[in-house]
Amino acid sequence: MDLQDFNALGVAEAATAVRPCVDIDRFVDAVVTGRPYADLETLLATARAHAATWTPAEVSAALADHPRIGERPAGDDASAALSRSEQGGVTGLSDDELQARIAAGNRAYEERFDRIFLIRAAGRSATEILHQLEQRLANDPDHELAVTAGELAEIAVLRLRGLVTEGVGAR
Repeated sequence: MDLQDFNALGVAEAATAVRPCVDIDRFVDAVVTGRPYADLETLLATARAHAATWTPAEVSAALADHPRIGERPAGDDASAALSRSEQGGVTGLSDDELQARIAAGNRAYEERFDRIFLIRAAGRSATEILHQLEQRLANDPDHELAVTAGELAEIAVLRLRGLVTEGVGAR
C-alpha cells in the first residue's frame, strides 16, 4: 500500500498491517500512532528508532513468530508468507551437506542460547548464513542477544519497507 493509504487506515487496520513486520506491541503501537508520516524515510526512521529500544523479553517473544533458518515456515498468515519469501534461497537448498550443517548449527545454537538462530535471510546466500551462524556460536550470551535484536530490527524494517511504498495509490 502507498504511504497515503497507510496514513489513512484506522488504528486497528494499521496495527494489523504492521504486526507481521514484528510482533512487538510497543513497536506496532509506536509505528501506528506516529502517523501521519510525511514520507517513507520518516516512517522507516521511526521504526528503526523504536526497534533500538526493544527489551530482551520483547526480542525473545518476537522470535516465536519466526521459523528456524532452513525450515519451511508453517501456516498461511502474513508473517509465514514473508518468512517463506525471505528464506527462498535457504529453504530450497539442493546441497545435502549444506542443509545438514545448517540444521546442526541450528541445534547447537538453540542448545547454547535457548532460542532460535535469527538472521536477516533476505539477500544472503545459504553459505553466508551458515558462516554467520557458525561465527555467532562463539558470541557470549549478552552480545548474541544484541546481535539477534539487530537482525530482528533489520527484518522488521525490510518488511515495513515492503508493506508501505512512497508512491500515491489510485483514488
